[in-house]
Amino acid sequence: MGTYLGEELVMRVGVGEVVQAAVVGVGATVTMDGVAEVLRRTRGARSLDYAMVGRWIGHMREGVFKHESIMAAEPVPHEKELGWVAHYAIGTGFAVALAVVDPGWLERPRFVPAVAWGLGTVAAPWLLMQPCFGMGVAASKAPNPRQARLGSLRAHGSYGAGIWLSGRIVRAIVRRGA
Repeated sequence: MGTYLGEELVMRVGVGEVVQAAVVGVGATVTMDGVAEVLRRTRGARSLDYAMVGRWIGHMREGVFKHESIMAAEPVPHEKELGWVAHYAIGTGFAVALAVVDPGWLERPRFVPAVAWGLGTVAAPWLLMQPCFGMGVAASKAPNPRQARLGSLRAHGSYGAGIWLSGRIVRAIVRRGA
């Protein structure tokens, strides 16, 4: 996977690794959604309505990136579908980014880096989405900021655990095929 150029080891991520990482990203996002569904059914915990992500993206075509309240913004056609596609595309992109930053991770999926990466992705909602939704940085303007922050950490922690689990499954499949 790596090649030596002089004294430096240069790691390259090929198409095969990108495909593996994309599959890991889909699996991790499914894990995140599965955990959210279990918590919804057992504890009544609410998670992000991905239609709001679709609404946000839909308004970008008109040059509107920030809203006073995404809930009060005009609905856009197919916002739910757009939001779910974006959710999975983002989850896949974060997993591919992990493979680029740490190319050896796909060869040996490790739990702590995966969960740390997943938790690190909470920066996206805290610093980009929530402010643009009108909720403030890290949901500071939400009715219950602490609950919103903990929900984000739970979701992204489960995404990280899903990266690890999906990475192990993908690695086992690749080894069998080799």
